[in-house]
Amino acid sequence: MTLPTPQEIAPVSEALNRTLDQLNRMLLGRENLHRLVLAGILARGHILLEGLPGLGKTALVKAVADIMQLQFKRIQFTPDLMPGDILGSHILQTRPDGTRDLVFQPGPVFCNILLADEINRASPKTQSAMLETMQERSVTLLGTTRPLPQPFFVLASQNPIELEGTYPLPEAQLDRFLFRLNVGGLGVDTLAGILTGRRHGTIPAPGWRLSQEMLEQCLAMADRIVLPEAVARWIARLVAASHPDSPEAPARIRTYVRYGASPRAAIALAESARALALLAGRPSVGFEDVRTLVEPVLNHRLILNYQARLDQVTPSVLAEELAGAIDVAGLNLPADVEVKP
Repeated sequence: MTLPTPQEIAPVSEALNRTLDQLNRMLLGRENLHRLVLAGILARGHILLEGLPGLGKTALVKAVADIMQLQFKRIQFTPDLMPGDILGSHILQTRPDGTRDLVFQPGPVFCNILLADEINRASPKTQSAMLETMQERSVTLLGTTRPLPQPFFVLASQNPIELEGTYPLPEAQLDRFLFRLNVGGLGVDTLAGILTGRRHGTIPAPGWRLSQEMLEQCLAMADRIVLPEAVARWIARLVAASHPDSPEAPARIRTYVRYGASPRAAIALAESARALALLAGRPSVGFEDVRTLVEPVLNHRLILNYQARLDQVTPSVLAEELAGAIDVAGLNLPADVEVKP
């Protein structure tokens, strides 16, 4: 595939940055979070938003769907939710001639952007119903496979501190999320701006929307962004070094990590780095693009041991340390020697 020219990238990058500007205008104080969410969508990935109630996770997903003019549906996950409530089910209907037949009624998963709200409140049986939709982007019932509308994204939310009545997501499902993003609190200035300019917390409508045609161009252009061989090799070394038995694994990875990241993590780093490069208007991925994404890509893919819990070491901290420990040149340089991306 040929390297995209600046003339080809310019209109796409401009449209994406206008999308980002609209998000920042509608939802105040989270520019970095918005950039990562947009990068995740360009990478065709699913995103797990983690944060306390009332921080605007639902509002963010609805705003993204509104700006991009995509069909949006929301599922409130509860312990009594069943797989058929998500995927759809067959209903016995009587035809005018008196014969009966099973007719498929699509569930809310048949949309472009699905908000899986408080996904960890559903039972494991219901959570597993999302696995095929997230990986294959299709639904199989009674031996028939039905493709989901394209594009299709799952943006899920969960409360990190509430444990009663919840079922932690299994590692196999966590691995299907491109990013796990922490939605933190807001600063004083942002809160004051919301109080003075947003009566009842109402979010303004977007002043500009991304057309379906332009969205398809953006997704296609993200696929054309070049991943240099040196950057690809650094991604591979990062993921390999996340395993404690790797020769390049840092000391704290060997001490605290039980299982490292899967090959899906390497793919996630590569595709999301392409998206960041496109947002910056560049035709190829740089080391700094990958460096920015190591924490959100790996923070839910590192499985820690019991010692890490005792020492209160988190996957996010280890992911950041891993990115700093694996030098881009592969020369095992001293820590005080800097290699420019």
